[in-house]
Amino acid sequence: MREFTDQKRMEMSVSEFIDQWTQLSAARKDSGSDGNSLLYLKDWHFVKEYPDYVAYSTPKFFCDDWLNLYLDKYTMHNDPDTCQNRNEIICSDYRFVYMGAKGTWTPLHADVFRSYSWSANVCGRKQWYFLPPSQRHLVFDRHMKSSVYNIFEEGCKSNFTGFEEAIWWECTQEKNEIIFVPSGWYHQVHNLEDTVSINHNWFNGHNISWVWDLLLREYHEAREYIEDIKDISDNFEGLCQRNLAANAGMNFYDFFVFMVRFSFANLVLLCNLTNTKKLSWSSSEVVPLVIFNLKSTQCIALEMESTGQWKNSGVTIDLRETMEDQTFMEFCNLMARTYGAIYEQSEKKSDTDKAVLEDMELSFFDFSGSRICTPEDLVTFIDCALKLS
Repeated sequence: MREFTDQKRMEMSVSEFIDQWTQLSAARKDSGSDGNSLLYLKDWHFVKEYPDYVAYSTPKFFCDDWLNLYLDKYTMHNDPDTCQNRNEIICSDYRFVYMGAKGTWTPLHADVFRSYSWSANVCGRKQWYFLPPSQRHLVFDRHMKSSVYNIFEEGCKSNFTGFEEAIWWECTQEKNEIIFVPSGWYHQVHNLEDTVSINHNWFNGHNISWVWDLLLREYHEAREYIEDIKDISDNFEGLCQRNLAANAGMNFYDFFVFMVRFSFANLVLLCNLTNTKKLSWSSSEVVPLVIFNLKSTQCIALEMESTGQWKNSGVTIDLRETMEDQTFMEFCNLMARTYGAIYEQSEKKSDTDKAVLEDMELSFFDFSGSRICTPEDLVTFIDCALKLS
């Protein structure tokens, strides 16, 4: 059932959902119901709930996953007013299981953070309708505020004047097939049969610009929405950032901290790979990827710097302290193992070498400094890191 721009949601256990599904399926038996009484289990954090039960492994093509790699060790947003407790499953990662009866569906949307996504059918069939980003404006009103909910509703032509010009890509996804959704592609999905699927959202150096573009756009919308209280607010910018985090899942500062940690972890990996004592560990293949990651984050840092929203942000990351943090070292090792798996390396010496870190600390920090407070600092840091390559 529709609720604003999405479908109405409720919380229940999986066993309760299965009970309702089997009861409704028995009652319907292909009766031609339009599906309004059916429930669709979405966004079940199965991997996070059952970390020891390895039901599947992510296909190698999709393993360069900055988002879930990061969230396996950190939370994206730490403000208790706008996020869940760290120990809770909600928003802890973006790996999901979907389960739905024939007739269940997902309204037209583009994915969270404008990330990539992939969806694998364990059983059942789905019908997908795609719209490329270049035609996005055709499914919005003239103010680019309200978008089409269901492309098959009769009111689409009259309420959205460009709707008839849209050219849709359509395909049927069978059992054991995987669909890849590029960043910014709007899509609507229908279950043609009872279906179970695995879904991941992720981003990396190839589409990180989409994430920043979305945050910047939603920031301006959040700011515009509360502009009338600017003169009476003690911390108007802080309020804008809290609203941005609530709407988008993170704000500028969360994204900045993510970028700093990820860049620093790439530097640690780069030093580990280019150390002459350990040059055998896939250096020829992984080093170019690490350099690409650093250059990608640097490009975004330059764009972040140009926004001018960083005065008194309160964000300071001390890299010396970060290097002493056990969570960060676990993050570095997880990254190293992930990239080793992508390039099918079997060596077990991919974990960070403490001696390499000591050498890096002596040489790198004296050259670049160890505190990062602004995007400009991050740009300088990455410049210094790239000189090591």
